[in-house]
Amino acid sequence: MEEALNSTIDPACLQEPPLAIDLIKQLDVFNFCLYVMLTFMSCISLLLYLEQCVYIYKKLSYPKKTTIIWISGAAPVIATMSCFGMWIPRAVMITDMTSNCYFAVVVYKVLVLMIEELGGSTAFLKRFSGETFRISTGPCCCCCCCLPRVPMSRRLFFWLKLGALQYAVLKTVLTVLSIVLWTNGNFDLSDLEITGTAIWINPFIGVLTITSLWPVAIIFMNTNSYLRHLNIVPKYAMYQLVLVLSQLQTSIINILALDGTIACAPPFSSQARGSMLSQQMMIMEMFIITLVNRFLFRRTYDLLPTEEHDNNLNAKADVLAALVEHDV
Repeated sequence: MEEALNSTIDPACLQEPPLAIDLIKQLDVFNFCLYVMLTFMSCISLLLYLEQCVYIYKKLSYPKKTTIIWISGAAPVIATMSCFGMWIPRAVMITDMTSNCYFAVVVYKVLVLMIEELGGSTAFLKRFSGETFRISTGPCCCCCCCLPRVPMSRRLFFWLKLGALQYAVLKTVLTVLSIVLWTNGNFDLSDLEITGTAIWINPFIGVLTITSLWPVAIIFMNTNSYLRHLNIVPKYAMYQLVLVLSQLQTSIINILALDGTIACAPPFSSQARGSMLSQQMMIMEMFIITLVNRFLFRRTYDLLPTEEHDNNLNAKADVLAALVEHDV
């Protein structure tokens, strides 16, 4: 029975992904047009990003401009890497890891952006020192409403920044390690045995991801009311959307491919076809996000009013209210 089943499987479904030249030779008219259109979209995303980098570099001051350039580059970089992975199927693991390493830095940069919009680390501590921060937020403690509010201090501020930074550093280190093991034949995403390296490295990266997203969410939940005039909510929403699409969506597609739910379609095996579908979807999604980010980030920001300035405005308002009451 098993031999009869194996004899019906196309040999191409058991082979490695095809070379780029072999893929091009087997494309029909529809797929060739699809590939050209997706390549055009990724090129437009990259060109829009480069033009935006020039604009931001001229209009904004350091270090805010470098932070915004990093964050707004998440979607174009992922789209570009997905385009490379689409045309060169055997390089998908390299392109995916490159995109993930870049996004790991973006997670930290989102935290830095919110701090810089509030005036920088010194101004942030001066404004919020002693105030209690809510920590019952996602992705770690969104269901733990009973957690006490924690007063902001220099120590807590340091741990929040470190929690976001560790993902950028350790993700890069583990990616380099995975590539080294992959070249030696020791790293295989389809190897789910307890003795495989992927089954150990990937869950550890998942833990690092969750612990890095938590500090960013804490800062956002407690400071977004001060930054609404800077469109921080839609910017944070775009960052979250890139996270879901580049991490969660890709993981779900890979699981379906490993399970055989995504059928083999020569010259692609089930896993290679799943990766190809993921790359094509990513290009279209990141193209749309690039256009939205261009609208959100292409402007010059004024400095946020200081706490002293807020107190002066409140004092003037009290004086005006007293004068009006006296006149009445």
